[in-house]
Amino acid sequence: MKVAINRCFGGFGITNEAFEKLLDRKGIAFDKVERENSAFLGASYYEAGHAGNDEHYLSDYDFTENRADPDLIAVLEEMGESANGWAAEIAIIEIPDDVKWHIHEYDGIEHVAEDHRTWS
Repeated sequence: MKVAINRCFGGFGITNEAFEKLLDRKGIAFDKVERENSAFLGASYYEAGHAGNDEHYLSDYDFTENRADPDLIAVLEEMGESANGWAAEIAIIEIPDDVKWHIHEYDGIEHVAEDHRTWS
C-alpha cells in the first residue's frame, strides 16, 4: 500500500493545481473563487453546489485526510515535487497491505507507525 507523508517541518499540504487535479480525478465539479481582501495574496477557495441554495466549500483537507487514497497518490506521483504545498515535502512510502497503521506527526514531520495497543 502506498501512503503519502510530509518529511519536513511545516505540514502536509498540496498546491491548488494538485487539489484541482484531485477533484477532477474524483469527478467533483467545482468553481475556483479568488478571495477578496485576503491577507493571503492569491489565496483561493473552491465551492461545489448542492441541491437548493446551499453551498459547500471544499478544501484539500476534505480529500487528503486519507493519505492512502489512490487518487491522491496518483496526483502526487504524476506531479512530483510540484504538488508540494507551502512548507511541505511530500513523500510516498510503501507499507504492507495487511498492516493497521496511522500517521504520527511532530511539528509537521510525519512517519507511518503500526497500530498497537496502549493503556494508561
